[in-house]
Amino acid sequence: MGKGDRKSKKGKRFMGSYGKRRQRGSQSAFIPAQPKPKKAKTVEEVTEEPKAKKAAPKKAAAKKAPAKKAAPKAAAKKETAEKAEEKKEE
Repeated sequence: MGKGDRKSKKGKRFMGSYGKRRQRGSQSAFIPAQPKPKKAKTVEEVTEEPKAKKAAPKKAAAKKAPAKKAAPKAAAKKETAEKAEEKKEE
């Protein structure tokens, strides 16, 4: 009565098969949606010529902000060394 048992529900689930112990779920029949009734056009709409659609203007690509440059390491070391010397003098 485990995964290898073909007659149990657990075995059927493991093997991916169906049968008397594990039946497939009932499926309802597909019912297509009813089409909407078309609205009758008036005489004015029929006589007018269709207007040409204008092309939408293209948007310019957004510019990215320039990357910030990191401070040079050598200058940072000098500043910390100077501060350390000032603290020793005090």
